[in-house]
Order: sequence, then structure tokens, then C-alpha cells
Amino acid sequence: MKKVILSLVVLVAAGIGAWFVWRPAAPAPDVTFTTLEGKRFTTQDLRGKVVLVKFWATSCVTCVKQMPEAISAYNEYAPKGYEAIGVAMQYDPPNYVANFVQQRKLPFPVVIDAQGEIAKAFGDIRLTPTAFLIDKEGRIIKRYLGEYDVAEFHATVEKALAAG
Repeated sequence: MKKVILSLVVLVAAGIGAWFVWRPAAPAPDVTFTTLEGKRFTTQDLRGKVVLVKFWATSCVTCVKQMPEAISAYNEYAPKGYEAIGVAMQYDPPNYVANFVQQRKLPFPVVIDAQGEIAKAFGDIRLTPTAFLIDKEGRIIKRYLGEYDVAEFHATVEKALAAG
């Protein structure tokens, strides 16, 4: 009897492990972004591109520290079908965001999540920086929270860009 129970436990654990490894990627929520310049687009509009949706704030030290790398990655991969969207948190004063974007010359679209709807749609994001990498089919393939391995990020973007 012990062997049967042990075998069953091992089988269930293996099944759960396999599900985590091979489960289908979750679809990105369908949201509408409005840039600081007033341009509107949705996650559906971005199909066919590899997209990074990055939640950040001007008061977030790690966010500010990561911006030069975000700019560099955007400049490197945008010609190959990559898009980045900086989503400023609801609590970030719009004039601070606009000033930051202008001073740092951010090359990618920046939106202010004034009502917190985008953060809610992506799982009620409260911590910054939080970012989601979305593949060409609109599926979330990676979530980043806080510091991340830059080389691994680049490898993941390159793999996603090379896919179908």
C-alpha cells in the first residue's frame, strides 16, 4: 500500500511539474494605452511584435537605474520588431513623468496609468519595476520584477524575435 501511495504522489508531482514547464503562456490582457502625446493603441494593435510592458515610477530608484538599459535595448531591437511601453504608475505626477521622458529622451512610448486600469489588468501591479515580455502572438512569455539579468533578457528577446 505504501508503494502505491508513494507512486501516486510521485506521479502527481511529476504531472504538476510538467504543467509548469509546458503550460501555454498566458495571453496579455487587452488594454488601451494612451501616450503622453495622446496616441492611442491596444495590445491587439501590437500583435506581430515582441513587446515589453514596463510599469515604473519616477520615484522608483531601480526604475530610474534601469532606464539607460531600457533605452539601449529599445534602440537595438526596435528595428527588428520590438516595442517597449513605459507605463507610469497611477500615483506618479504627470508633470514628473513628462519631465523625466523629455530629460532622458525616452525613445519608446510612455503612458500614464491615471486610473490604474492597466496595472489592474496585468494582475494588480503595485511594485515597480514590474515588466512583462509579450511574444508576437500576444502571450506573456516572461515577467520581471525588480532587478533582472540583462544578458538573459536580451537572449529571451532575441529568441522571441526569431520565432515564427
